[in-house]
Amino acid sequence: KANSMVSVVHSDEAVSIEQNTANVNSCKQSKLPSDSRIELGDITQHNIRQLRIINQVVFPVSYTDKFYDDILENGELGRLAYFNDIVVGAVCCRIQSEAGQRRLYIMTLGCLAPYRELGVGTKLLEYVFEICSRDKNIDNIFLHVQTSNEGALAFYKKFGFEIVDTAYNYYKRIVPPDAYVLQKNLLRS
Repeated sequence: KANSMVSVVHSDEAVSIEQNTANVNSCKQSKLPSDSRIELGDITQHNIRQLRIINQVVFPVSYTDKFYDDILENGELGRLAYFNDIVVGAVCCRIQSEAGQRRLYIMTLGCLAPYRELGVGTKLLEYVFEICSRDKNIDNIFLHVQTSNEGALAFYKKFGFEIVDTAYNYYKRIVPPDAYVLQKNLLRS
């Protein structure tokens, strides 16, 4: 859903994404201003609505109330991304145990389109790597990416993720319905 008029609320102010698009796009042409900041923050009961808005805009699927309840319970496994104090992205993960492995599953990692290629996704993924470096029992990181999402595939491959499987008919109401399973094995010393 590419809606350029979505407002994201932060500190009781509505910030229109459309108003910021011109400034952000001009930053992409040149180097980011030295005062630009990308910061990550906790997902709490007070800002969970912002996560819902980000997910509605970025992803072609809808997430249930249980998804958001689980995010609140998982604490450190989810973060909002702020670009100069504006919520522009998020990551949500969970830890799974299967087939004798402990795995970190990236449920969602996304950034509003005008803020892509500014380092927001990289900052979110680095946070995931940080979780794994603290928890030495995680064997790998994995996620699903729609087979047609070339931008996401290139992004994850740049960080060492590989396609390990195809999940046919993974998505119920989007075309194409298939997803690649991407995985990054963690080297342990």
